[in-house]
Amino acid sequence: MIEFRYPFILYIYLPFLFIWVMLTIKNRKNKLLINIDSDLREKLLINIDANRYRWKQRLFFLSTLLLIFASSGPQIGTRLAPLDRKGIDLVFAIDVSTSMNAEDIKPNRLGKAKFEISQMIRQLKGDRVALIVFAGSSHMYLPLTTDYEAARLFLEQIDTNMIPTQGTALSSALETGLSAFTEDDSKYKVLVLVTDGEDHEGKAIDLASKASDRGMIVHTVGVGSVSGSLIPIIDSNGIRDYKRDATGKLVTSILNEDILNDISDAGNGIYVRFDNRPANFRSIINAIDMMEKRTLKSHIYSEYEDRFQSFAFLSMGIMIIGILLPTSKKYKNSKKDKFFE
Repeated sequence: MIEFRYPFILYIYLPFLFIWVMLTIKNRKNKLLINIDSDLREKLLINIDANRYRWKQRLFFLSTLLLIFASSGPQIGTRLAPLDRKGIDLVFAIDVSTSMNAEDIKPNRLGKAKFEISQMIRQLKGDRVALIVFAGSSHMYLPLTTDYEAARLFLEQIDTNMIPTQGTALSSALETGLSAFTEDDSKYKVLVLVTDGEDHEGKAIDLASKASDRGMIVHTVGVGSVSGSLIPIIDSNGIRDYKRDATGKLVTSILNEDILNDISDAGNGIYVRFDNRPANFRSIINAIDMMEKRTLKSHIYSEYEDRFQSFAFLSMGIMIIGILLPTSKKYKNSKKDKFFE
């Protein structure tokens, strides 16, 4: 781990260094002694090695770059120290069935869900977060972690092509979500079920009730509208068609709020709808903030040592090499040549 004591130096001087390099490259074709007669100029520069001259410039540039880096005060982390954080274990179970491509919510149901969940993760402080994806089956996508940047990166990659088995198995998602938790301290665990509410198995309410009996909390999020929307079939060229039933009729996916309310009630949580209004996630964040938090142990770099000396000495060494590097050509004249000179 590296930090800088004076990071503003990098912001100030690196742009000037970049401009200097650009001007050097732009003018590299300009000839030395351009105002002198060409014959005299050729004789004056006959012993200059152009390749060595270019290397001399490169060494000066590298030396300057290292000197700027050293002046910014780089510090290297040398020791990991334990850090106590107050938080909970938070698992998001995200529906990736094809019905989540419906566009009654902009840009579509899954896109809206991902955006709101990303905003929730940004609000977390010390909590551990995990991601589950489900459709006809469910899978642990990201185990519990405090690396929120990684969580948002994994979240961004979620799409409706991740699970080939189609359907909406809420009970399978709940089972996978509950298995993500360890058995200790159940009261510090929250599962957020994000879906359009089409349950194809019907066991979700019983599982939420069992989780509540163990001290866990199950919140539900409905993504969609009560009026519903057609389900687009998407390929590399965009929307190719819309989903149809066995008789050829277009299928309309409607948000099932009743079952999501029942699951949240059984899980001692709350129900929230993600629609076209902004900041739909705040109700769940407020509920999480009101919970009792446990102490989670993690580690950070606690001691940093100044390392500018190494870069300064390296800069000085390269500068000296650049100064001492000769630019004259090396060749051996024969005795005959010397005689006639």
